Amino acid sequence: MILIFSELMTTGLLQGLILGIVALGVTIPFRFLNLPDLTCDGAYPLGGALCTSLIISGVNPFLATLLASVAGGVLGMGTAFVHLRFKINTLLAGIILTAMTYSVNLRMMGKPNLALFGNVTLFSNFQDEILFKIFVLSFINIVIIGLLLRYCLSEKGLRFRAVGLNHEFSKKQGIHLSLYIFLGLFVGNALCSFAGCLMVQIQEYVDIGMGTGIVIHALAAVMIGESIMGSQTIQRQIIAPLIGAILYQQIQGFAISLGLPPSDLKFITGAIVLFAICYTLPKKPFARKRCLSETTSLSSQDKYFFDKPRPFSSKETEHE
Repeated sequence: MILIFSELMTTGLLQGLILGIVALGVTIPFRFLNLPDLTCDGAYPLGGALCTSLIISGVNPFLATLLASVAGGVLGMGTAFVHLRFKINTLLAGIILTAMTYSVNLRMMGKPNLALFGNVTLFSNFQDEILFKIFVLSFINIVIIGLLLRYCLSEKGLRFRAVGLNHEFSKKQGIHLSLYIFLGLFVGNALCSFAGCLMVQIQEYVDIGMGTGIVIHALAAVMIGESIMGSQTIQRQIIAPLIGAILYQQIQGFAISLGLPPSDLKFITGAIVLFAICYTLPKKPFARKRCLSETTSLSSQDKYFFDKPRPFSSKETEHE
């Protein structure tokens, strides 16, 4: 079991670094804008499908990755437009656009799956060197985290975070809400699409069902990371998704090393998410104690109210 887990550790680290980029993309609308968004389920396979189609057509892999990432960001802007223009909840808007993206991906690919064997990719010269891939993905994550931290700690980043904290307050302060919502959903889904591009170039194929439920894995990574590091500061909120993604993939690798079939991974994923959510919930006192404290505070307020001198009414004066 230990030997199997050690073999899966490097693969889990590689997949965890890619999932970390997706988790960062999901964190932006969920945490910073307070807008639950499921467009990631469409942006991730869109990036993979478009990047693969462009590389097969002879486009440079760097340019293909850039164009596919921008396409995922545009999909996020579509969700923002539907939400702002038609007043549709971002969850529903993301689900609608994700369903539409499935047909677009299938139209681009021409068939359910495509292979990149024999084509030049970002990792074609280092296909068998997994440690080099881990180094490259680690560097990419560090750059993304550094750029996000630099922006969020700036004046514009403060406005961006204020939109998620209080929409009404931000509007009264003259902050352009629509602009920052478009920006947040663009950047978040562009990161998810970028992760899809990296995944297809590492595994050298793309499938139409790629990334189904990826947002659940990303949310699990965010919950695990925040349960360990906390979310009190902006630095922790940005670094936690990467830490959680790496640990999440290692947990799945450990489950496989125990002999569990891959078909049980969905159940394990749901259990991990539930455990992480329950663990991060604030510890509240028992309802009875809370009710007693509220009763005590109310009685003191009532005592103060009734002890205040009240003026006589006209009827009471006439009666006397």
